[in-house]
Amino acid sequence: MPAHQSRSRTRDRNNVLNRPEFISLNQPLARSNAELRSSSRRKSGQASQLKQPQSQQEPQQQLPQQPNGNTRDRKESAQQPEEDCMQLNPSFKGIAYNSLLAIDICMSKRMGVCAYKTSSWGSVRSMVTLLAMTGHGVVWIVGTLICLTRSSTLAGQEVLMNLLLALILDIMTVAGVQKLMKRKGPLEVNPGFLDYISMDMYAFPAAHASRATMVSKFLLTHLVLAVPLRILLVLWAFLTGISRILQGRHHITDVMCGFALGFLHYKLVEMVWLSSNACQTLISIWTFSWTPFFN
Repeated sequence: MPAHQSRSRTRDRNNVLNRPEFISLNQPLARSNAELRSSSRRKSGQASQLKQPQSQQEPQQQLPQQPNGNTRDRKESAQQPEEDCMQLNPSFKGIAYNSLLAIDICMSKRMGVCAYKTSSWGSVRSMVTLLAMTGHGVVWIVGTLICLTRSSTLAGQEVLMNLLLALILDIMTVAGVQKLMKRKGPLEVNPGFLDYISMDMYAFPAAHASRATMVSKFLLTHLVLAVPLRILLVLWAFLTGISRILQGRHHITDVMCGFALGFLHYKLVEMVWLSSNACQTLISIWTFSWTPFFN
Protein backbone atom coordinates (compact mmCIF):
# COMPACT_ATOMS: atom_id res chain seq x y z
CA MET A 1 0.00 0.00 0.00
CA PRO A 2 1.38 3.42 -0.82
CA ALA A 3 2.46 5.72 2.01
CA HIS A 4 0.26 8.60 1.06
CA GLN A 5 -2.89 6.42 1.34
CA SER A 6 -2.04 5.29 4.89
CA ARG A 7 -1.45 8.89 5.95
CA SER A 8 -4.79 9.96 4.55
CA ARG A 9 -6.59 7.19 6.47
CA THR A 10 -5.08 8.27 9.83
CA ARG A 11 -6.12 11.84 9.15
CA ASP A 12 -9.67 10.72 8.42
CA ARG A 13 -9.81 8.78 11.71
CA ASN A 14 -8.64 11.80 13.69
CA ASN A 15 -11.26 13.94 11.99
CA VAL A 16 -13.96 11.38 12.90
CA LEU A 17 -12.96 11.40 16.61
CA ASN A 18 -13.12 15.17 16.63
CA ARG A 19 -16.74 15.17 15.48
CA PRO A 20 -19.42 16.38 17.99
CA GLU A 21 -20.94 12.88 18.18
CA PHE A 22 -17.73 11.50 19.71
CA ILE A 23 -16.80 14.41 21.96
CA SER A 24 -18.96 13.06 24.86
CA LEU A 25 -16.92 9.87 24.83
CA ASN A 26 -13.81 11.77 25.75
CA GLN A 27 -15.40 13.86 28.59
CA PRO A 28 -15.67 11.12 31.29
CA LEU A 29 -11.99 10.52 30.97
CA ALA A 30 -11.30 14.20 31.57
CA ARG A 31 -13.68 14.29 34.53
CA SER A 32 -12.15 11.21 36.09
CA ASN A 33 -8.73 12.78 35.78
CA ALA A 34 -10.00 15.97 37.46
CA GLU A 35 -11.56 13.95 40.29
CA LEU A 36 -8.32 12.08 40.83
CA ARG A 37 -6.44 15.34 41.02
CA SER A 38 -8.93 16.82 43.51
CA SER A 39 -8.83 13.69 45.70
CA SER A 40 -5.04 13.77 45.69
CA ARG A 41 -5.17 17.42 46.73
CA ARG A 42 -7.59 16.62 49.62
CA LYS A 43 -5.36 13.82 50.87
CA SER A 44 -2.35 16.09 50.81
CA GLY A 45 -4.31 18.78 52.72
CA GLN A 46 -5.43 16.29 55.43
CA ALA A 47 -1.85 15.09 55.80
CA SER A 48 -0.66 18.67 56.26
CA GLN A 49 -3.36 19.27 58.93
CA LEU A 50 -2.26 16.17 60.82
CA LYS A 51 1.31 17.45 60.83
CA GLN A 52 0.21 20.76 62.42
CA PRO A 53 0.40 20.95 66.26
CA GLN A 54 -2.75 20.48 68.34
CA SER A 55 -2.53 24.03 69.68
CA GLN A 56 -3.31 25.32 66.19
CA GLN A 57 -6.23 22.92 65.68
CA GLU A 58 -8.03 23.57 68.99
CA PRO A 59 -9.20 27.12 68.18
CA GLN A 60 -10.88 25.79 65.06
CA GLN A 61 -12.71 23.13 67.06
CA GLN A 62 -13.77 25.58 69.76
CA LEU A 63 -15.56 27.87 67.36
CA PRO A 64 -19.24 28.05 68.45
CA GLN A 65 -21.77 26.70 66.05
CA GLN A 66 -24.84 28.84 65.63
CA PRO A 67 -27.92 26.71 66.10
CA ASN A 68 -30.60 26.79 63.49
CA GLY A 69 -34.10 28.12 64.12
CA ASN A 70 -35.59 24.62 64.16
CA THR A 71 -33.25 23.44 66.92
CA ARG A 72 -34.10 26.51 69.03
CA ASP A 73 -37.83 25.87 68.67
CA ARG A 74 -37.33 22.26 69.68
CA LYS A 75 -35.38 23.22 72.79
CA GLU A 76 -37.99 25.83 73.81
CA SER A 77 -40.83 23.35 73.36
CA ALA A 78 -38.93 20.79 75.42
CA GLN A 79 -38.37 23.30 78.23
CA GLN A 80 -42.03 24.37 78.40
CA PRO A 81 -43.96 23.10 81.45
CA GLU A 82 -46.58 20.45 81.09
CA GLU A 83 -49.35 22.91 82.01
CA ASP A 84 -48.72 24.96 78.85
CA CYS A 85 -48.80 21.92 76.57
CA MET A 86 -52.04 21.01 74.85
CA GLN A 87 -53.58 17.63 75.51
CA LEU A 88 -54.46 16.21 72.13
CA ASN A 89 -56.71 13.45 73.49
CA PRO A 90 -58.36 14.68 76.72
CA SER A 91 -60.81 12.37 78.42
CA PHE A 92 -64.54 13.03 78.51
CA LYS A 93 -64.47 13.38 82.29
CA GLY A 94 -61.69 15.96 82.07
CA ILE A 95 -63.60 18.00 79.48
CA ALA A 96 -66.81 17.89 81.54
CA TYR A 97 -65.02 18.80 84.77
CA ASN A 98 -63.13 21.73 83.23
CA SER A 99 -66.30 23.00 81.54
CA LEU A 100 -68.33 22.91 84.75
CA LEU A 101 -65.49 24.55 86.66
CA ALA A 102 -65.27 27.37 84.12
CA ILE A 103 -69.05 27.92 84.23
CA ASP A 104 -68.99 27.94 88.04
CA ILE A 105 -66.20 30.54 88.19
CA CYS A 106 -67.78 32.75 85.52
CA MET A 107 -71.26 32.76 87.07
CA SER A 108 -69.88 33.26 90.60
CA LYS A 109 -67.91 36.31 89.49
CA ARG A 110 -70.97 37.78 87.82
CA MET A 111 -73.06 37.22 90.95
CA GLY A 112 -70.52 38.97 93.19
CA VAL A 113 -72.38 42.29 92.85
CA CYS A 114 -71.88 43.31 96.51
CA ALA A 115 -68.20 42.47 96.89
CA TYR A 116 -67.07 46.10 97.00
CA LYS A 117 -68.63 49.48 97.59
CA THR A 118 -68.05 50.36 93.96
CA SER A 119 -69.87 47.24 92.72
CA SER A 120 -73.17 47.41 90.86
CA TRP A 121 -75.14 46.59 94.04
CA GLY A 122 -72.81 48.41 96.37
CA SER A 123 -75.71 50.38 97.89
CA VAL A 124 -77.18 47.24 99.51
CA ARG A 125 -73.82 45.84 100.58
CA SER A 126 -74.46 46.63 104.26
CA MET A 127 -77.77 44.72 104.24
CA VAL A 128 -76.18 41.70 102.58
CA THR A 129 -73.33 41.79 105.10
CA LEU A 130 -75.83 41.90 107.97
CA LEU A 131 -77.70 38.92 106.51
CA ALA A 132 -74.46 36.97 106.21
CA MET A 133 -73.58 37.88 109.80
CA THR A 134 -76.67 36.02 111.04
CA GLY A 135 -75.10 32.76 109.87
CA HIS A 136 -71.72 33.30 111.48
CA GLY A 137 -70.46 30.60 113.83
CA VAL A 138 -69.27 32.97 116.58
CA VAL A 139 -72.70 34.66 116.72
CA TRP A 140 -74.53 31.36 117.06
CA ILE A 141 -72.16 29.92 119.68
CA VAL A 142 -72.37 33.04 121.83
CA GLY A 143 -76.15 33.16 121.48
CA THR A 144 -76.51 29.48 122.37
CA LEU A 145 -74.33 29.89 125.48
CA ILE A 146 -76.42 32.87 126.64
CA CYS A 147 -79.65 30.94 126.14
CA LEU A 148 -78.17 27.92 127.91
CA THR A 149 -77.30 29.95 131.00
CA ARG A 150 -80.78 31.49 131.04
CA SER A 151 -82.69 28.25 130.47
CA SER A 152 -84.30 26.65 133.55
CA THR A 153 -85.94 23.56 132.05
CA LEU A 154 -84.26 20.24 131.46
CA ALA A 155 -85.75 19.87 127.95
CA GLY A 156 -84.53 23.32 126.93
CA GLN A 157 -81.06 22.65 128.29
CA GLU A 158 -80.93 19.32 126.45
CA VAL A 159 -81.81 20.92 123.11
CA LEU A 160 -79.43 23.84 123.58
CA MET A 161 -76.56 21.60 124.67
CA ASN A 162 -76.92 19.41 121.59
CA LEU A 163 -77.17 22.52 119.43
CA LEU A 164 -73.92 23.80 120.94
CA LEU A 165 -72.16 20.52 120.17
CA ALA A 166 -73.57 20.60 116.63
CA LEU A 167 -72.20 24.10 116.10
CA ILE A 168 -68.77 23.08 117.35
CA LEU A 169 -68.84 20.01 115.08
CA ASP A 170 -69.82 22.16 112.10
CA ILE A 171 -67.05 24.71 112.69
CA MET A 172 -64.34 22.08 113.14
CA THR A 173 -65.40 19.98 110.14
CA VAL A 174 -65.74 22.91 107.74
CA ALA A 175 -62.43 24.41 108.91
CA GLY A 176 -60.67 21.07 108.33
CA VAL A 177 -62.08 20.65 104.83
CA GLN A 178 -61.27 24.25 103.92
CA LYS A 179 -57.71 23.82 105.17
CA LEU A 180 -57.41 20.67 103.08
CA MET A 181 -58.85 22.09 99.86
CA LYS A 182 -57.50 25.68 100.14
CA ARG A 183 -59.78 26.98 97.42
CA LYS A 184 -59.94 30.75 97.14
CA GLY A 185 -63.05 32.75 96.42
CA PRO A 186 -63.98 33.99 92.94
CA LEU A 187 -63.07 37.62 93.72
CA GLU A 188 -60.47 36.90 96.44
CA VAL A 189 -62.08 39.16 99.05
CA ASN A 190 -60.07 39.33 102.27
CA PRO A 191 -61.74 37.58 105.25
CA GLY A 192 -62.91 39.62 108.21
CA PHE A 193 -62.00 39.46 111.87
CA LEU A 194 -64.82 37.07 112.80
CA ASP A 195 -63.85 34.84 109.89
CA TYR A 196 -60.38 34.43 111.34
CA ILE A 197 -61.88 33.55 114.73
CA SER A 198 -64.11 30.85 113.27
CA MET A 199 -61.33 29.66 110.89
CA ASP A 200 -63.45 30.50 107.84
CA MET A 201 -60.62 31.68 105.55
CA TYR A 202 -61.18 29.63 102.38
CA ALA A 203 -64.07 29.16 99.97
CA PHE A 204 -64.83 25.42 99.83
CA PRO A 205 -67.17 24.52 101.44
CA ALA A 206 -69.24 27.55 102.46
CA ALA A 207 -69.32 27.59 106.26
CA HIS A 208 -72.29 29.98 106.51
CA ALA A 209 -74.38 27.82 104.19
CA SER A 210 -73.52 24.67 106.15
CA ARG A 211 -74.28 26.30 109.48
CA ALA A 212 -77.54 27.88 108.34
CA THR A 213 -78.79 24.57 106.92
CA MET A 214 -77.89 22.64 110.05
CA VAL A 215 -79.45 25.21 112.41
CA SER A 216 -82.65 25.61 110.42
CA LYS A 217 -83.18 21.85 110.19
CA PHE A 218 -82.38 21.46 113.88
CA LEU A 219 -84.85 24.16 114.93
CA LEU A 220 -87.57 22.88 112.60
CA THR A 221 -87.27 19.44 114.20
CA HIS A 222 -87.06 20.35 117.89
CA LEU A 223 -89.14 23.50 118.11
CA VAL A 224 -92.86 23.93 117.57
CA LEU A 225 -93.22 26.78 115.12
CA ALA A 226 -96.04 28.15 113.02
CA VAL A 227 -96.04 27.66 109.28
CA PRO A 228 -95.00 31.26 108.44
CA LEU A 229 -92.04 30.96 110.82
CA ARG A 230 -91.03 27.65 109.32
CA ILE A 231 -91.08 29.16 105.82
CA LEU A 232 -89.07 32.15 107.01
CA LEU A 233 -86.51 29.84 108.62
CA VAL A 234 -85.97 27.90 105.40
CA LEU A 235 -85.81 31.15 103.42
CA TRP A 236 -83.27 32.55 105.87
CA ALA A 237 -80.98 29.54 105.41
CA PHE A 238 -81.15 29.84 101.63
CA LEU A 239 -80.54 33.61 101.57
CA THR A 240 -77.63 33.29 103.99
CA GLY A 241 -75.84 31.04 101.54
CA ILE A 242 -76.69 33.31 98.60
CA SER A 243 -75.40 36.36 100.48
CA ARG A 244 -71.93 34.87 100.57
CA ILE A 245 -71.97 34.53 96.77
CA LEU A 246 -73.11 38.15 96.43
CA GLN A 247 -70.20 39.19 98.63
CA GLY A 248 -67.76 37.40 96.33
CA ARG A 249 -66.54 35.08 99.08
CA HIS A 250 -67.80 31.74 97.69
CA HIS A 251 -68.56 30.04 94.41
CA ILE A 252 -71.96 28.56 93.64
CA THR A 253 -70.62 25.03 94.10
CA ASP A 254 -69.15 26.02 97.48
CA VAL A 255 -72.58 27.08 98.73
CA MET A 256 -74.28 23.97 97.33
CA CYS A 257 -71.74 21.72 99.01
CA GLY A 258 -72.20 23.75 102.20
CA PHE A 259 -75.95 23.04 102.14
CA ALA A 260 -75.29 19.32 101.73
CA LEU A 261 -72.66 19.28 104.47
CA GLY A 262 -74.96 21.08 106.90
CA PHE A 263 -77.67 18.48 106.34
CA LEU A 264 -75.14 15.71 107.03
CA HIS A 265 -74.13 17.44 110.26
CA TYR A 266 -77.76 17.50 111.36
CA LYS A 267 -78.12 13.78 110.63
CA LEU A 268 -74.96 13.03 112.57
CA VAL A 269 -76.11 15.02 115.60
CA GLU A 270 -79.43 13.20 115.57
CA MET A 271 -77.61 9.87 115.54
CA VAL A 272 -75.42 10.74 118.54
CA TRP A 273 -78.01 12.75 120.41
CA LEU A 274 -77.00 13.34 124.02
CA SER A 275 -79.54 12.45 126.66
CA SER A 276 -80.71 14.80 129.41
CA ASN A 277 -78.45 13.18 132.02
CA ALA A 278 -75.37 13.56 129.79
CA CYS A 279 -76.25 17.19 129.12
CA GLN A 280 -76.67 17.90 132.84
CA THR A 281 -73.28 16.33 133.54
CA LEU A 282 -71.62 18.54 130.94
CA ILE A 283 -73.42 21.61 132.25
CA SER A 284 -72.37 20.88 135.83
CA ILE A 285 -68.73 20.47 134.74
CA TRP A 286 -68.88 23.72 132.80
CA THR A 287 -70.53 25.72 135.60
CA PHE A 288 -68.11 24.29 138.19
CA SER A 289 -65.09 25.38 136.17
CA TRP A 290 -66.42 28.85 135.42
CA THR A 291 -68.18 29.76 138.73
CA PRO A 292 -65.00 30.98 140.56
CA PHE A 293 -64.30 33.45 137.79
CA PHE A 294 -67.79 34.93 138.05
CA ASN A 295 -67.54 35.20 141.85
